[in-house]
Amino acid sequence: MKTTTAEARQRRHRRVRGKITGTAERPRLAVFRSNADIYAQVIDDAKGHTLAAADSRAVKDGDKSAKARATGVLLAERAKAAGVEAVVFDRGGYLYHGRVKALAEGAREGGLQF
Repeated sequence: MKTTTAEARQRRHRRVRGKITGTAERPRLAVFRSNADIYAQVIDDAKGHTLAAADSRAVKDGDKSAKARATGVLLAERAKAAGVEAVVFDRGGYLYHGRVKALAEGAREGGLQF
């Protein structure tokens, strides 16, 4: 049987998660992309806590890529308020292109290092 796009993404995500973990010094910036919105969290995997989160539902103007960039900036502000300066980027099995790339660039603009 043929694998669906979602199943292929899940396989890529599991493979990457075997190599990437977030620590207290460098938490993981995890990305989830739905058809309409994009969600991002800064996660300390050692404790299992979410330190900061943002999504594109809070941003009102622009197209999906512009909302993703603004979400990245918003996430960076919230992460810096929580005391996080550097993160490990977990693209969640998605290609580093389009909205995922825009979110990453927005987080870098906001001051996160990765």
